[in-house]
Amino acid sequence: MERTEVSGFPDIPPPPATPPQALHAIDLRVGKRLLWVGGASYPLANIARVHTYMLMPKRWEATRLFLKRLGIILSVAFALTILGGITGIASQDTAGTLIVWVWLGSTAALIFCGVEWLQVLTAAPLYVLAVETSGPPMAVVTSADPRQLDQLVGSIVHAIEHPETEFHVRVDRLMVNPANYYFGDNVNMYGGTGNVGVGHA
Repeated sequence: MERTEVSGFPDIPPPPATPPQALHAIDLRVGKRLLWVGGASYPLANIARVHTYMLMPKRWEATRLFLKRLGIILSVAFALTILGGITGIASQDTAGTLIVWVWLGSTAALIFCGVEWLQVLTAAPLYVLAVETSGPPMAVVTSADPRQLDQLVGSIVHAIEHPETEFHVRVDRLMVNPANYYFGDNVNMYGGTGNVGVGHA
């Protein structure tokens, strides 16, 4: 990607042009030493990291969870069917009704779990821009144009270094279930120096 010079500073991209209005577009703007992402504001001085990355769906975890749920649901259904067969010795009507309700409930649960599983399997990877602060809050946005997000990283960093900078663009709101995606590595320090544990979220 070709870089252009802004305000005498080489290798700093200009704020990207406003993209066409998206269905879930929100404003991302910098002004008066604040970064606004929609209605949330982040003081530029508190921003610890700005970066882009590919947000990948948790397909393997979703498959494992579905198989685990499948095993539990079928185990319970078969156990209750056997119990219904045992109670059938005393009353055929009671046993038949119990078995029907058990399998109706099991089928509904399997359909619900299957839909959740398919949502993760068919979810597309997303190229996103993440703004992390020195505390827990984090803002994540996306765009149909990955180059726009790459340019935004440089623009936000430039605004951090030059508080008088102001710009305004439209980006897409991230409309996903966070539990279905990897949001990068969680890095935890455990006492002493040089001891780092990395866990994948």
